[in-house]
Amino acid sequence: MTQRYKPCQEPAGTWTVNDARTGRPAEMGSRTIVGMNQQDAEELADLLNGLNAQRQEAKS
Repeated sequence: MTQRYKPCQEPAGTWTVNDARTGRPAEMGSRTIVGMNQQDAEELADLLNGLNAQRQEAKS
């Protein structure tokens, strides 16, 4: 299964979590997920991918 959310390093050296479906930074509520350190971005991407997988299973 392709991961929808991926951590990516920004030019300034911080990290963002990108949404492969939209091609834009992911959002949680009204907050855009940018300006993070690498570890937090990776953990958040894993969390979002897990939640997305659960939503997909629930639709099946």
